[in-house]
Formats: sequence, C-alpha cells, structure tokens
Amino acid sequence: MTKKLLVLMAAAVVPAGLLMSPAAASPTIVRTDAGLVASKTVGDARVYDGIPYAAPPVGALRWKAPQAAKPWNGVRESKLGNPCPQQANSEVPDGASDEDCLYLNVTSPSAPSKKPRAVVVWLPGGGFFSGAGNSYEASKFAAHGDVVVVTVNYRLGIFGFFGYPGLPGSGTYGLQDQQAALRWVQRNARAFGGDPRNVTVAGESAGGMSVCAQLTSPTATGLFAKAIMQSGSCAFNWADNSQYPGQSADSPWIPAARVQANGKEWADGNKARLRCKPDQAMLDCLRTVKSDVLVDDLLAFTQIGYGGSAVVPLDPARAMKSGLFHRVPIISGNNHDEANGWAAAFGDIKDYPQLVRNMVGAEKADAVLRRYPLERYESPTAAWGAVTTDRIWSCTQVATNQQAVRHVPVYAYEFADKHSPIASPGLGAAHAMELPYLFRLGGYDFPLSPAQQQLSDQMIDYWTAFARTGNPNGPDRPHWSVTGAQSVKGLSLAPTDQSGIQQVNLSAEHQCGFWLS
Repeated sequence: MTKKLLVLMAAAVVPAGLLMSPAAASPTIVRTDAGLVASKTVGDARVYDGIPYAAPPVGALRWKAPQAAKPWNGVRESKLGNPCPQQANSEVPDGASDEDCLYLNVTSPSAPSKKPRAVVVWLPGGGFFSGAGNSYEASKFAAHGDVVVVTVNYRLGIFGFFGYPGLPGSGTYGLQDQQAALRWVQRNARAFGGDPRNVTVAGESAGGMSVCAQLTSPTATGLFAKAIMQSGSCAFNWADNSQYPGQSADSPWIPAARVQANGKEWADGNKARLRCKPDQAMLDCLRTVKSDVLVDDLLAFTQIGYGGSAVVPLDPARAMKSGLFHRVPIISGNNHDEANGWAAAFGDIKDYPQLVRNMVGAEKADAVLRRYPLERYESPTAAWGAVTTDRIWSCTQVATNQQAVRHVPVYAYEFADKHSPIASPGLGAAHAMELPYLFRLGGYDFPLSPAQQQLSDQMIDYWTAFARTGNPNGPDRPHWSVTGAQSVKGLSLAPTDQSGIQQVNLSAEHQCGFWLS
C-alpha cells in the first residue's frame, strides 16, 4: 500500500482538526492537532519521532515563550528532529546550531489496549547545556511497561536560560518549552492511546531538577499527575571547589534579576563580536545574531531564573521547603557513587585533606575528615568521591524527599549496580549509570548480564506501575515502602549477583544528618 493511499484513507476517516480515538487510529498514521504523523516499528512498539510541539524559536521568537506549531499538510514521517543548539558532546558529537528544535518523540506499545494507557513524559538531562530527547529510545520501556512515552527537546544554555533587563521570562525559556510539551500531551495523548489525566513527568540530572521546578511552578498546574526525579532535586546545590577546582558555591536556581544582570554584562562585553549597529536596541541585535555565534557562549547561561515571572515565582528550594508544590506522588533518588564522574576534573588526587579544606574551609575540614577518614577508602579519589556524592547529590535529594513526604507519598531509591555497561572501570554506580536499564541510549542495546537484565525489567516495572497507579509495587519484585520524613528509607537497586534489591536507610548511609546540620 502506498503512502499516498494511506494518507487519503486517514484523511477520509478523520475530519480535519479532530483527534483520532485509539480504536479509530490507523495502524501506522495518527492525527495530532496540527497534522498527520506516521510511525515506524521498533521491537514491540510504534515510534513517532520528530513531532513539532511548538514553532521554531527563531528570529523574533528567540527568547520568547514557545508559540503554537504551524499545521502541516500530508503525513510527517517518523524521523528524529534537530537537537537543540549545543556544543559537541557525547550525545551530539558534532554539536548543533539549528534553533528549529522543539520536537518530541512518542513511543507506544504495538499491542492493542482496551483502555487509555498512562503517559510518561521524559525530560533529558545534560546540565541545561547539552542533551536531547532523541537520545532516549523508549521502545522497551513502553512495550514492557505498557505505557506511552514522550521524550522532549527543550532550549538549552544561552537559548533557554538567557536573561536581559526588561526581557519577559528571563531564565525560564527551557522550562516554558517543557510546559508547552506537557500541554501538547494534554491535547494529543488520546490520539496515541494515552490518558491525558494520567501523565507522569520524569527526568534525570538537569531533567530531574526540571521536574522539581515544574512541581513548584504555578503555570504547570494540571499538566501532570505524578513525578519522577532521578539524580536531581529542588535542594540540589554545590559547595566551593566541589565539582570542579575553582568553582564557587551555587545552585541551579538564581534570581531572575541576576540572570538579567549577567545577560547585560555578557552583551555589553561582546558588542564588537556581535556586530551590533550603534543605534540598534541590544535585544533586536541579539535576535539577529547567527545561532552558531551564540553556541560559542552557550555555557554562560545554565541556571534557571526565579522571581521574574509566574513560571518560577520562587526559588524552587524555598518553595518545596514551604510546601508550595503540586500534590502528586513522587519517585526520587540517586546513584550510590553519583559524584565519581567528576573526580577526573581534579586529576591524580594526592592531597585529599587539602581538597576537603578547599571545599568546606579549614575550620570545618577536620570534622569532615573524621567522618570520611582516608584509611576507609581504597584511594584518595574514592574518598573524595564519597564526600562529594554525599554533600552534593545524596543529601540534597534526601532533603527534598523529607520536605515532600510531609504532603505526598515519596518512594526513595538508590541505584547501586557498580558495573553498569556504560561505567568505566572503577567508576561504580556513578551519575547517569542507571539510564541504560530504562532506555536504549542512542538506540543502542548495551550488553546486560542476565542479573542486570532482570534488574532492568524490575526497574521498568517499578517506574511504570508508579506511572499507572502512583504506587510502584507489584509481582516479581521486592516491596517498596513510602519513605518517612525523619529518616529517608528506600530501595537499593542492584542485580542479584551483587547485593540485589534491598531496603536501605539513605539518610544514614550518606551521613545526611551530618551534612544537613
């Protein structure tokens, strides 16, 4: 059957502008509110790649709220859209500069369903300066877990979090993109067999921090019913010299006024390179600068601005602590050796005590060294990894969990497989090492041992049962209890040839009483 005939059949069955019901949908073509999209088959799933959820944020739309995507004629083939502009990295090896990037990908099980499925919307990580929804091929997650999965691109770095005096929404354009994608899901989920009333927003690293920001955003009201935060929370912050030498203490959240001041300072300092005309307003000039020029300074803006708009009216850390967040069930956790991936920035560590002094100051260093004595670890690098994992990652996540569980169910966890297929030798269960247990990263099947494959299946079962019901429990996996508010307890997720899945006191294991005091 030709594509032209399929288009004519779909157009004849579905009046223009209406959504298909799951029962009426073509096996290969679905009608969205902007046009027809075709699928491709991957494993036991149908994949609809490269669907625009907003207009290209180019020209006059640069640094503005996302606008509606323009309807199209004919059928869009399933083909990945552009990643958002970013410098070369492991996910986008050649980098990217095309701002026409506000695309999402939908993956749904091939098997029919008598009722709408839960929907998981995945926000990718990458420090707010790299990454793409395209990297997370979700056929196994969708088919094994019987859910619809939507992976999202959003504006990054200077394109997503720039600010300037008088510029509405300064520091929040990436978050606004995420909300535009969630609104697209509300309008179109049923066309793919999904339930718009049962949406889980999920993400890892900057994606997890984005989820927490959306939990505290008034403009995200009604867009999701559950939340999953992997290695990223509202309380996340770092100390001096803790992730990189010379780095100052800070967090992902800064006042919008500071974002705007940074933007003005950056623009004033780059007038010659930007080639602005003498009588041209700075924002008008900046909106005409070629995107590849801005990519060079992408990392100058990677923090979310709060207090300048309704999108993020409060510091998310303060909002969560005050109970000002959407009342939805939460999964929230970290990896056991989260910070090990940053140790390389400090080179061959010889003077571990000096690194601790550089981080906490001479007055407090002795207390930290007593808690984390060098002789307890196999190397100075391992000791430093333990200190920074607990201080930066684990205990900030624990703090957010403690605040959230006063109001909603929170299921805490720790990924603990020390031999993830993407881990370098000795890295352990470091940052992002859990991702190949949920997704085919870059469409690639990383080799898993039988025990690791079982863990992968169990994790997908936990995540997707939670997406359906708000409770991750079910057959063929250990029981997962809601955490308490005082001492955060949850599950340690490891394969059976290591420690297996077992209960863990995350507050005690990572010495969070010490750090939070």
